[in-house]
Amino acid sequence: MRALHLICTALLGAAISTHALAQSATANVSRAPGKVTATKTVDITADITAIDAATRGVTLKGPEGNTVELTAGPEVQNFDQLKVGDKVQMQYVEQLELELIKGGGRPVVRSEASGGARAAQGAAPAGMVAAQVTTIGDVIALDPATQTVTLKGPEQTVDLAVKDPEQFKLIAIGDQIQATLTAAVGIAASTPAAQ
Repeated sequence: MRALHLICTALLGAAISTHALAQSATANVSRAPGKVTATKTVDITADITAIDAATRGVTLKGPEGNTVELTAGPEVQNFDQLKVGDKVQMQYVEQLELELIKGGGRPVVRSEASGGARAAQGAAPAGMVAAQVTTIGDVIALDPATQTVTLKGPEQTVDLAVKDPEQFKLIAIGDQIQATLTAAVGIAASTPAAQ
């Protein structure tokens, strides 16, 4: 659980940074009968404008001149290789997938998975972290007037608005919905070539 907390904290920090330094973002929604996937990707290139070795603080300046201060935790290897003027490339990806399970029958559960990778000792600073949460809930009520599905999950009951009438028609009481949220961030630093 501590590892998941650290990864989620890193993802949250990256998400905050991506909104403050956003350079390009894309969103995509795909649909199939009983399945919807929404994906958002944000790509950023920023310059390191300041480094505080004592606190492991790094100040990044985005393409529009806005700045963000981050702290590189002890898990960040090769911190000593970072220099003012280095470029930092970041990519943040978030995906939500909803899938209808006709007839139900699966356990109502919530599961978490996480992982990451980092550059080898002595290599250019880089790393990636990802976290995924999957929840299965039972469809316990439908409101055709508002196209709302009531789901009873392992920890709470929620109402889900289904904006696609064709998708709503596929859902029946006793079915299940599996929701999978995945978030990942990759970061790499590089020293620009001499001009």
